[in-house]
Amino acid sequence: MTQLPFYRLPYGARRDQLAQLAHLTVSQLATIAARRQNGDDQLIENYLTTYGLPEGVAVNLRVDGHEVVVPMVTEEPSVIAAASNGGRLLNSREGIVTTVDRREVMGQIVFNHVADSTGLEAWLQAKQEEILNVANAAHPSLVTKHGGGARSIRVRRLPPHWVSLDIFIDVGEAMGANLVNTLCEAVADYIKAHLKVDVLMSILSNYATHSLVTARIAVPVTQLATKTVDGATVAEKICEASDYAQVDPYRAVTHNKGIMNGIDAVVIATGNDWRAVESGVHAFASQSGQYRGLSRWWLGEQGTELHGELTVPLALGVVGGATRVFPLVAINQQLAGQPTATELMGIVAAVGLAQNVAALRALVTEGIQRGHMHLQVKSLALSVGATTTELPAVVARLQAIKQPTMAQAQAALTAVRQENLRK
Repeated sequence: MTQLPFYRLPYGARRDQLAQLAHLTVSQLATIAARRQNGDDQLIENYLTTYGLPEGVAVNLRVDGHEVVVPMVTEEPSVIAAASNGGRLLNSREGIVTTVDRREVMGQIVFNHVADSTGLEAWLQAKQEEILNVANAAHPSLVTKHGGGARSIRVRRLPPHWVSLDIFIDVGEAMGANLVNTLCEAVADYIKAHLKVDVLMSILSNYATHSLVTARIAVPVTQLATKTVDGATVAEKICEASDYAQVDPYRAVTHNKGIMNGIDAVVIATGNDWRAVESGVHAFASQSGQYRGLSRWWLGEQGTELHGELTVPLALGVVGGATRVFPLVAINQQLAGQPTATELMGIVAAVGLAQNVAALRALVTEGIQRGHMHLQVKSLALSVGATTTELPAVVARLQAIKQPTMAQAQAALTAVRQENLRK
């Protein structure tokens, strides 16, 4: 009897195989069972269980003149606190101001082993109108119902023998990955019917250079003061830290990771593709040929205001895909005020800027660990089994230790439980 491939086995058989292979305990199997979600087995192959991440909301953020509550999904304790703190630091009448010049996703048709790249480019440019019409005919409702559609083309010749036909598409309120792929494949078929060419691939690009959003802020330096450092000094150091991230790639990576702490958390919460966003953003940070910090901070002419700016490529959507599959996405959109795709781009960029200023302010004053450790201690206490009731007492004991270890957390929990027994 032929054994079925793993993916064809019923759920119970797959689970039992894994349990035997990994020596899972009864308790571990119960944890897997408790987290199973109806319908999730239809979303991915070889489904086992559903892995959840905590969700919270960032507050204190004012974006384009409106107070916004921002849903964020993350496992890192300090992210939402930093975004909320950054929003407070950047509070002004308008708040963080955002601009989106255009919102288009690029698809590309790559031609392989092109002998006459000049001739192919000339033909494609001459047929631009027909190419756009073919693309739009592949998904007519994008034009008729959503006001979108293929807008323009670009031809790039890349050594040694490739030509890329880039098609820029307004995808309406969707993120548009499958839509763009459909249009590109239709255009590829049209070209192959007219020319003898080798099409290597037809696919969207996640480098969303035609979906750039910029977030800007100017606030009095006095808003940045700490208990021990005046605002002007803090602002000057933030600017120095910003400049340093432009020259040292080792620092720039961590600088940008902090920005992405906020961006990714909102992208996940709104059902968008955070891997696509990450790839595009980091490519954008390298566009000069050197990886650089994404944000810039500088002092105004009088030295009384701190100015900040962040530009990132964000191809986000508010309809289609995960927005229909996961009920929490719809709730999160409602929490955020039902933004359009363009408004969501602005909110996400604003969170990235707020996250950045909070991190830089902490770094150049008290250091990053003080704020981090307060929240990390909670995670440490929970990891050794502290209950919600026991948590405050265990955390209080651990905060007296400079760098508490797992063993010290376990000892603190044991001491708290012994005290509770004596009460």
